[in-house]
Amino acid sequence: MTASAVLKAWESCDLTDTVFVLVCSVFCWPIIPAVGLAYSGYSHRRNGMASFMPSILVMGCCTIQWFMFGYSLAYGEGSGIIGDFKYAFHRGVLADPVGTIPAILFSEFQLIFCATVCAIAVGGAVERGRVVSLIPFIFLWATFIYCPLAHMVWSDTGFLGNLGVLDFAGGTPVHICSGATASALSIYLSYPLFRSKKSSTRTPSHLNLHRPGKSMFQLLALVIIWNSWLAFDAGTTLSLSFKSVMALCVTNLCASGGSITWACITYYETGKWSLDSTFMGAIAGLVMITPAAGFIDMTTSFFFGVGGALVCRQALRIKFTKLAARLRWVDNGDTFATHCVGGVLGTVTTGLFARKEVAAYDGVTIINGGVFFDGNVMQLGIQLLEALIGFTWSFVGSYILFALVDCVPGFEVLAKDEDVVSGMDAAEMEESFDGQFEDDYHPFKDGAIGLE
Repeated sequence: MTASAVLKAWESCDLTDTVFVLVCSVFCWPIIPAVGLAYSGYSHRRNGMASFMPSILVMGCCTIQWFMFGYSLAYGEGSGIIGDFKYAFHRGVLADPVGTIPAILFSEFQLIFCATVCAIAVGGAVERGRVVSLIPFIFLWATFIYCPLAHMVWSDTGFLGNLGVLDFAGGTPVHICSGATASALSIYLSYPLFRSKKSSTRTPSHLNLHRPGKSMFQLLALVIIWNSWLAFDAGTTLSLSFKSVMALCVTNLCASGGSITWACITYYETGKWSLDSTFMGAIAGLVMITPAAGFIDMTTSFFFGVGGALVCRQALRIKFTKLAARLRWVDNGDTFATHCVGGVLGTVTTGLFARKEVAAYDGVTIINGGVFFDGNVMQLGIQLLEALIGFTWSFVGSYILFALVDCVPGFEVLAKDEDVVSGMDAAEMEESFDGQFEDDYHPFKDGAIGLE
């Protein structure tokens, strides 16, 4: 395009909305390394840097993939499942308005979604997987898992979007997708099929359950993630309106409700405050509000946070059971308990509590509402369908892609034994299991700082 054509298209954009989304994008970007910082804090001290490195790789790999064809596959016209190559290498993605902002800014904002989901997802491989094998996996995953899901839910031609699914900022493309992917990676590392299985130096093992290696990393990650999530949900409106303000406020309240609920339960049980519990509660609240931020009121958002903390806390107990040890189930970073379970719960409850008047706060959006406030019973079925498709697509697809990477010489996905801080094998762990872990670690006393 000529400079004059670009500038003419630029004049059609709303400068206020453009500045707003631009600022939100800047605030959102740090969430990607912050996810790595959180995983590093969760991991054993010996594995801290290896757990942080995948998030850095995600920033570069996803950006390149998004520029080459990711954006086109997610937001091109195509079919109801995946887009075409109309915008490959960002051809024509310049100042033409998407809504009221330039197309290239819209692309950049959506790239941050893709990279954030990927950073959460590859957490299923930290402490047991090889970093080098994640590079081809990230490209494949972004292409065949995230882009189709984003297209199905958010593009103009996506079939889930056209069914009327309510997913404001990513209950399925973000949280269910990342949680299911992380679970698929974790299960494959416990039961590898190809080159990792044949290697004499790579033996699958259950991680020794340990305290978070560096609580300060968790604290920093919590501050950054919470801040960035406010910008995520506010910026998802793609314009500066009262709905942007409302989305930010309900996000903050939901995260607060989740963090205080989880922290208080831990204090009730142990008599001590736990940074890890506060962190997990906030994440549970942020996960719950993601699909609903543009559709629910303040009161409902508070109870979303409380309910998310209660449900996700129970889901977290799974990995501390004898059965989990016997099956070598590793939910590193508690991704399944928070993102997958919380994502499903948030997606379904959005269909129950969405309100058409809240959705209309931007003056544009029209929905049929949810079950309880607007009597739209059909919405529940649509939300359940979205959650089912999202989980199945992400889990099965990610497992297949990870297995394919494992077939390539030099890209074995399982780390060598000497590179892993591992525990006993499944039989030994089950035999000696007495509810105690490394350094007398207990799952619901973790991170307690001893303040009454």
